Amino acid sequence: LEEEQLLDGRYRLQEVPGGRVALPVLEEKLPQLRLPQEMPCELVRIQDPVPSRAARRQTPAQKLRDELRWLLGESWSEELERDVPRAWQRHGDLVLLGEDSFRAAPWEKLGPALWETVASALGARRLARRGRVLPDGMRSPSISLLLGRDGWVEHVDNGIRYTFDVTKCMFSPGNITEKLRVASLPCSGEVLVDLYAGIGYFTLPYLVHAAAAFAHACEWNSHAVEALRRNLELNGVQDRCRIHHGDNRQLELRDVADRVNLGLIPSSEEGWPVACRVLKKGTGGVLHIHHNVETFPALAPPQTLALRSESGYPEGAGSDGEAQHPVEDGGKETLGARIRPEWQRWAEATAARIRGLLAELHGQPWHTSILHIEAVKSYAPHVHHLVLDLECRPTLP
Repeated sequence: LEEEQLLDGRYRLQEVPGGRVALPVLEEKLPQLRLPQEMPCELVRIQDPVPSRAARRQTPAQKLRDELRWLLGESWSEELERDVPRAWQRHGDLVLLGEDSFRAAPWEKLGPALWETVASALGARRLARRGRVLPDGMRSPSISLLLGRDGWVEHVDNGIRYTFDVTKCMFSPGNITEKLRVASLPCSGEVLVDLYAGIGYFTLPYLVHAAAAFAHACEWNSHAVEALRRNLELNGVQDRCRIHHGDNRQLELRDVADRVNLGLIPSSEEGWPVACRVLKKGTGGVLHIHHNVETFPALAPPQTLALRSESGYPEGAGSDGEAQHPVEDGGKETLGARIRPEWQRWAEATAARIRGLLAELHGQPWHTSILHIEAVKSYAPHVHHLVLDLECRPTLP
């Protein structure tokens, strides 16, 4: 029937009081609707129409496109469809859209109706859109709040509560594997120094799950510091952490750490001398060094690096003891996983550099041992975010 093309497929026919049936007609198609004169009818607006079966099977992305197509009517185009996001981040009732979403000029004409439609389709109350990370040395986000007045959200990872303002602070869900690994490390009784604490991405797993006795959290972004304070209180560990607000290169701590976390990419190299200074000079400790390493397609099979562990936990083990080693395609490799030659060369060069810094600092030889190389995620084509667990000990006379 031609009339079927005038119906709104998102909803189904439904009964209304008086023994009547309501047809879900597209509002812009009403002038084209031709019903027999002998059939009495009236226009009824239903507050909560019943979704059709097809609508109930829709993914949020499909629902969003359909809602926008209905909103724009005749103005809908392939160009606008390409501008509709297919992925986003959700933080509670706030949805964070990608930076390329809704940039075409026609969207601006819709005004607030656009953001209300998007929020409704995605089941959100607030909307924000990501911009490019600002080149201010703090990786500050450039994020616009599109719907709502407050950017503070709460996110839960592995039983840890994080709160932060999405318009002021970055949150990387791609680091969850490393946060889980950190949570499984045996840190009971240890003192941790986290040189790039942010809102507590790694500081909190060390304190909450890995049972570190105390943490020194260094951060120079005042917005992140405010979120970090709140997060320490949210998780009840504020008495076991001291926040050092400022440039960690000016940090006055010395000879305190059993473990140092250097969670900055693309490189944490500027923090290496600081990490060496805060390590306990009598016993040393472990450095967790983050770095982006470029990996070229190998012509020969990758080498296998036999990683030894003297810290009491199997290499790459998660909390369930199963080996976990992310690879480029997102799968898992087993214990004794293949380590790309570029990763091994970077780890060995880093170990040698740290060994030299420690010897220069203390005036005596130090020994460094590669405990583990963890591939956190693929950061860009042929670039991997790695973490090197490096054991550093003073050489006994």
